[in-house]
Amino acid sequence: MIGDGSSPFSRRDLLGAALGAGMVATAGGILVPAASLAAARPQPRQGGRIKAATMSLSTADTLDPAKGSLSSDYVRHFMLYNCLTELDRTLRARAGLAVRMESSDQRVWHVRLRSGVTFHDGRSLTSADVVYSLLRHKEPATASKLAAIAEQFRTVRADGPLDLTIELGGANADLPVILAQSHFAIIPAGEKAFRTGNGTGPYRLAAFTPGVRTLGRRNADYWKPGKPYLDEIELIGIPDEVSRVNALLSGDIHMALAVNPRSTRRVNASPRHLVRETPSALYTNLIMRQDQLPTSSGHFVAGMKYLMDRPLIKRALFRNYATIANDHPIPPFHPYYRAGLPQTALDLDKARWHFRKAGIGTTRLPLYASTAAEGSVDMASILQEYGARAGLNLSVSRVPADGYWSTHWMKHPLGFGNTNPRPTADLIYSLFYKSDAPWNESGWQNPRFDRLLVEARGEPDDARRKQLYGEMQGLVRDRCGVGIPVFISLLDGYDRRLKGWHPVPLGGFMGYAFAEHLWWED
Repeated sequence: MIGDGSSPFSRRDLLGAALGAGMVATAGGILVPAASLAAARPQPRQGGRIKAATMSLSTADTLDPAKGSLSSDYVRHFMLYNCLTELDRTLRARAGLAVRMESSDQRVWHVRLRSGVTFHDGRSLTSADVVYSLLRHKEPATASKLAAIAEQFRTVRADGPLDLTIELGGANADLPVILAQSHFAIIPAGEKAFRTGNGTGPYRLAAFTPGVRTLGRRNADYWKPGKPYLDEIELIGIPDEVSRVNALLSGDIHMALAVNPRSTRRVNASPRHLVRETPSALYTNLIMRQDQLPTSSGHFVAGMKYLMDRPLIKRALFRNYATIANDHPIPPFHPYYRAGLPQTALDLDKARWHFRKAGIGTTRLPLYASTAAEGSVDMASILQEYGARAGLNLSVSRVPADGYWSTHWMKHPLGFGNTNPRPTADLIYSLFYKSDAPWNESGWQNPRFDRLLVEARGEPDDARRKQLYGEMQGLVRDRCGVGIPVFISLLDGYDRRLKGWHPVPLGGFMGYAFAEHLWWED
């Protein structure tokens, strides 16, 4: 039972009442009135046209939410579509197209849809649209980027025009948060062509050329009263960061995603612009494959973690726009972070001892790095220098960014990865650390970790969940072939006349969902 101490609520009542009353709720029952988050903000105004630039651009740009793979896709999909739930600035789920999501066992979820919502073509939203949208992720032909997560959907069935039931293969208390991902946006039943971006979202598609631009115009029939505020948003991609910053400062664009820490002084020096920082769980990690020699040695892994000068990496590589990490993917500001876990720090004597135990001699060991994994080239140089002091002969092999993820990532005994934030601990662990995870970068196998993951996923009690995730953090830190020195803050450049911003740790541009929140103030 979860409540305020005077009137207990069942988990079923808590989630349903919270979403229906405009509250935001965690899996453990922490409630915050959604309206209170906006109470102190300046009053928005309507009108204005802006141009926003992401760092990605591809002829594979898509209007199909299930296939989204780049930042430009995520922004586009949040412009055109809605999900059953939405995320607030603390990554808690709140009401979206669903006004109620309730479950007594975290396995069978009953969903009530918002009435009066229409797609851009005038069709009314019904439960049939939601059933179609969710189940298509399980079809191989869809090639959904979240197919592995959708495997949890055992059945999704309509119980009425606005009611449906989602039955999972196992309990998952995070389902309301998971369904807020842009990939799970709701589309009309039967949609296959994806030519018009027909969604329920704040903007209607006016123009779309893959690899060039997306143009969205205000949806006057949007179901959120008064929103969106801007008349028009043009989305483009400028892959080169310097060019992106130049375009911002010259006034050619009004928003720039992913500003490099080296550019922050330049942007903040402009009276018309500013950099906004979002602390996040983004990290660049050292990968030590556990199925290859010599990196499969536990002593080698421990030695490499003792080579990491985390304060130096934070200060020199990211200009202090970062948070010290402890070789596991849960950041200190996460509610399930294990604060008492001892911090691994630079210790060359311990590193040298572990390398000797691992039998590492003076044989040259290649370390693959690329600008594709942010900061990895400089991290590799730091590890090379400290390694030499500890008797390790590392040779940095810098490879091109183009093709890095297909040609080099997870292909060598020693290399780097770069992982974007995920909304829940379960998602990051399921995708990257579980023994059979699709992106298990180090090939780590730990049955105890796998059992804890399943247990935590279905645990409704927040305190117990934190305990389970805490043990998992210790297992990853101590035994997994992944080294994470810092969590990298997200930095975006803005024209100061754009108002309504707040940080969402899932990604830049307010978790890619800025379109309905920002307004223009001359």
